[in-house]
Amino acid sequence: MSDEHVVSLESVEVHFESDSSMLSRLRGETDIVKAVDGVSLSIPENDVVALVGESGCGKTTLGKTAIGVQRPTAGSVTYRGQDIWKAKDGEGTVEIPFEEIRQSLQIIPQDPGASLNPNKTVQHSLEAPLRLRKPEMDTFERRERIHEMIERVGMSPPEDYAKRFPHQLSGGEKQRVALIRALLMNPDLILADEAVSALDVSLRIDMMDLMLELQGQFNTSFLFISHNLSNASYVAGKSDGRIGIMYLGELVELGPIDEVLENPKHPYTKALVWATPNLDPDVDEPDGSPLRKIDVPDPRNPPSGCRFHTRCPKAREACEENVPEAVAVDGDDDHTVTCFRELEDHAYWESPELGDEPDDAPRLENEPTQ
Repeated sequence: MSDEHVVSLESVEVHFESDSSMLSRLRGETDIVKAVDGVSLSIPENDVVALVGESGCGKTTLGKTAIGVQRPTAGSVTYRGQDIWKAKDGEGTVEIPFEEIRQSLQIIPQDPGASLNPNKTVQHSLEAPLRLRKPEMDTFERRERIHEMIERVGMSPPEDYAKRFPHQLSGGEKQRVALIRALLMNPDLILADEAVSALDVSLRIDMMDLMLELQGQFNTSFLFISHNLSNASYVAGKSDGRIGIMYLGELVELGPIDEVLENPKHPYTKALVWATPNLDPDVDEPDGSPLRKIDVPDPRNPPSGCRFHTRCPKAREACEENVPEAVAVDGDDDHTVTCFRELEDHAYWESPELGDEPDDAPRLENEPTQ
């Protein structure tokens, strides 16, 4: 992995106006959803970062922001030092054109079938980006390149698959076509947005292995998005990559896979590990849910201070009043966490504990039944 950053996000915010009631609109009131709030993340060359969190935590929005699909409302997103949106808007000195940036940042969508024209063959769908981005290639070169890639992802004979329409492909084959389309651009970074969630469990490992094999061959980076900690940990673990934990628009923990899962520091990370069956069979499961008895907060009105304090079993009044910043774990800048418990001299330790709420805690995704 190179030290040069392909993409860097600095204090990125993505806020949306949510659908308000008619009465609220008449009053001029609008609800703001802070889908991403103050996230910083850098992705070097040949790196793999897996982002995981519950539905609605902002991980997909963050991923789309990282590849220049979603414009941030604050903060900056750069590609090799070039601000992506200044390049698009033509502001200042543009050293890397926006068209080159978009070609270098690709996506594998969650539903590949929806991204394929049902009236066009695989060959035709894959030729379109080559015609646009590689105009120097002639018809024969495009066909040979596409057939080579089809065979490379395990679809053989390639001549047969190239003539097929989307309805003649399985879900796994559609996902492989989406992977080919991304790789044809020789990208520096690929966003895999829930790329295996729609596949049968038996096919997920094969698809993740294929993605990582081609990631190494093409020297590209991957930003892997998943609500499933098992999938995210598999991708990050096999690639010696990093894993990031998101909660209500914030990146609460980030670090090498072994450190984050074997030595989780954020209480939410600990809850996700606890809720994931067989993630570590050698570790005894704690008795009961590691959550306080409280509902998931409304993202339109997130809690003050630390956003996890309403569900955190370690929460104190300081968590309710102050916003934690990312700090290095044991002085290691590669492993960061947003939790006051990592600061020995913080007012957290002297503040009173928060009492339990009477409501039952909701189940985390993948939480086993009792």
